[in-house]
Amino acid sequence: MPIDDIIHFDSIDSTNYKAKELANDDHRDWTVVLADKQEVGHGKKSSPWFSPEGGLYFSIILPKANIKDIQIITILCSFVVADVIKNKYMIEPMIKLPNDIFINGKKFCGVLTENVISGNDVSSVIGVGIDTNIKDFPDGLKDIATSISLETGRHIDNLELLEEIVSELKKYFKEIIN
Repeated sequence: MPIDDIIHFDSIDSTNYKAKELANDDHRDWTVVLADKQEVGHGKKSSPWFSPEGGLYFSIILPKANIKDIQIITILCSFVVADVIKNKYMIEPMIKLPNDIFINGKKFCGVLTENVISGNDVSSVIGVGIDTNIKDFPDGLKDIATSISLETGRHIDNLELLEEIVSELKKYFKEIIN
């Protein structure tokens, strides 16, 4: 299922920053902000996320939903990412709740959900950083981070993976908001 609206950047500070800005401007649901690299990618509590070229970094403006706890959205997205990767690349990801995904004991994916509040309206933006084709990590990350490509020996088509994740997320999201 193709994505209707992708806003692509070669480089950006953070896809979540941009998606939150766009959500305030009433961009349509399921708009995806995609970047080849992020300058200040981040996770929970603003912890930095290494985001060089070769990874898959995106944020999605979610439909308004009556979900009070954004952790539910985060866990749902973590499950979807892990499930798509398991089925597509025949590897066994492990989710460290609520938002980190590991392969063979090394982190390769983080998920961050943030709310955007505008008057009485609350929207959510979900950001995902996946180390897909990264071949080399800095010294502080070499022992704790990996990429799908390093684990499988395959080149990963980022756009194909993005489309599958968004498609599956839409299916599950529809189930929990109805």
